[in-house]
Amino acid sequence: MEAALTILALLLVAFVALGVYATVKAVGAAKRGVDRTITQARRTVEDTTLRAKSFGQVGVAGELAQLRLSLRTSMRATQDALHAGVAEDASLAESVDLFRRLSAHGLELDDELKRLEREPDRATVAGLLPKLRERTQRITHSAESLRWAARDRARQFADDDLDALNAQIDIEAGALRHWAVDEPSSQTSGAGASATTPGRGPGTDWPTPAASADPPAGSSTADEAWSGPAREESPQAITAPDPRLRTTYPWQKSTRPETTN
Repeated sequence: MEAALTILALLLVAFVALGVYATVKAVGAAKRGVDRTITQARRTVEDTTLRAKSFGQVGVAGELAQLRLSLRTSMRATQDALHAGVAEDASLAESVDLFRRLSAHGLELDDELKRLEREPDRATVAGLLPKLRERTQRITHSAESLRWAARDRARQFADDDLDALNAQIDIEAGALRHWAVDEPSSQTSGAGASATTPGRGPGTDWPTPAASADPPAGSSTADEAWSGPAREESPQAITAPDPRLRTTYPWQKSTRPETTN
């Protein structure tokens, strides 16, 4: 009885622990989903704000907004391209690592541009714009190089696969059209067969037997044998079976001899 209670207590503890673990995992997944949604919403709002500033403002503020917008757009496009390609091509893992290092510089530059947007000294910010523009161009150029290299690699693999598929289809199409090659030879063999008489080879001429004027009695021609009525056979006498040759089966009883008193 005590062993059964112990087993039940252990099962209860195991179920409780499993429930707690599942609850924690579910809460964590929900929290990550909410954080992801908030991040995407914040990113969309920031991009929309930067786009509005780049078109609606002029001067230093508009220039900073354009630099941030171009930087964020290029980095996000490269990130999406590499993450989509590394799932199919493992050789892009090194490119992903390089992009992480490049992303550190990009995030640093984006934070600096964001701080300069709130800088009241516009003259100093205007003096820093050439260097900031150069850094932005260098980072975006590197990101675009990685992105287009990954796309060219995927396109090259697709072209190679298409070329191999076209070659296989051409071979299969040629195999399906083999009757067009065998048709002249079959016509030639058919013409040769019609030129010779069945049963006679080329160059063979068997003499035709002379037909006799008066065929012997009781004989018939080939036509009469195939088309004429069958000859009637004479009836045979019926003979009684010999009782001594009759087969005896095991289940038959032997005849007992008659006895006289």
